[in-house]
Amino acid sequence: MNYYSPNPMSPLRVAIVTTFYPPCNFGGDGIYIRNFVQSLARRGCEVEVIYDADAWKVGVSALHPPPSPEPVPQPDGVTVHQLESRWPLGSTLLTQQAGRPVVQHKAIQAILAKGFDVIHFHNISLVGGPAVLALGEAIKLCTVHDHWLVCPNHILWRHDRELCVGRECFKCSLTFRRPPQAWRHTSLLEDNLAHLDALIALSQSVADRHREFGLKKDMLPMASFMPNADAQASSTALGSSHDRPYFLFVGRLQSFKGVQDAISCFDDDSPADLLIAGSGEFEPELRALAAGRKSVKFLGKIEQDKLRALYRDAVALIAPSLCYEVFPMVALEAFREGTPVIARNLGPYRQIVEESAGGILFDDEHGLRDAMTKLASDPALRDRLGASGRAALAERWTETKAIDDWLELVRSIAVKKGKEDTKRKIDALFAIESAS
Repeated sequence: MNYYSPNPMSPLRVAIVTTFYPPCNFGGDGIYIRNFVQSLARRGCEVEVIYDADAWKVGVSALHPPPSPEPVPQPDGVTVHQLESRWPLGSTLLTQQAGRPVVQHKAIQAILAKGFDVIHFHNISLVGGPAVLALGEAIKLCTVHDHWLVCPNHILWRHDRELCVGRECFKCSLTFRRPPQAWRHTSLLEDNLAHLDALIALSQSVADRHREFGLKKDMLPMASFMPNADAQASSTALGSSHDRPYFLFVGRLQSFKGVQDAISCFDDDSPADLLIAGSGEFEPELRALAAGRKSVKFLGKIEQDKLRALYRDAVALIAPSLCYEVFPMVALEAFREGTPVIARNLGPYRQIVEESAGGILFDDEHGLRDAMTKLASDPALRDRLGASGRAALAERWTETKAIDDWLELVRSIAVKKGKEDTKRKIDALFAIESAS
């Protein structure tokens, strides 16, 4: 497929509204959105991104926000609008407290008034809160990348120590050092969700959690994906520099990621090592727990090429998260290299493992030890599960399938709402794709 396929008729115009977008992002949601944007452009859409650099600056340092990074080149078909103010903390705090784009309302409205067929919202927490959903006139979608709609602290991890099983939002927000939000006690969220034509969840688990915590609007599960250009396994020539079998953890080092439970399973008698790729505020505690355990190695942040080789040569990826993930890309990255996953039976991992037959689920430390023993002692089982994961990636979680599904969703809404011009544009995109 060509990287950019211009549409001979007027292109489908898509606006993306999000809090974070590379290079101003912290986690996987920004990377996902960039991949999605560029995938739409490759299919011939004209995409404009609106994001709030103030939120990123405050996330780096609330008292001393850094300057915005230099703009990065964008592929054909993509335009990026970076919102920022002279008072990043004040602008961000007003949005967080009011649930509205207090400072940037006019700027967002002016961009959306340029005329779009689709407005797709993503992480809206600090780009405008619920009220940003009312802006603009088009088919409107929203993909959730965390649990912010029902959790002020995004992750349903109560008091920074346990899964949330009941709302204690005021005290919990103070634990996370975030100001409680009065707007959550009003109808602001429900009133503005009514502007959406579809609310999208990247896994069934996300939809289930939102329903359990009282969200009334239905959610439509749509699969995550890996871009076509990234989906090929790494070259075997890269080689691993590690001289012992190892299991791999990849991610930010935070308490709710559960790395501490994995470390407890490794000692001097372990037949394999645990390699930990990543950094974060919980690293000192993890290093203290690992003190004296020669089989546990901290690698810090790893460049993507080297990380791919680490995935490929691992016995398995260990995903011990204690909180509800959305759809962790680390699972797809492992599957790409033919490596199985050992994941806690929580959140989306049951769906991922069941749909791929590419891993083993565990519930407790005994289950984790048993899964590691099985895969370390049975290379044929390890390779069989890894091959299943790789096949599932190629079938279920591809760029082509994800964008086809998205276009079909927009087309169905356009038909329902009588937007014939939008329908014709999408039909043209499918015709171009079929002919390529």
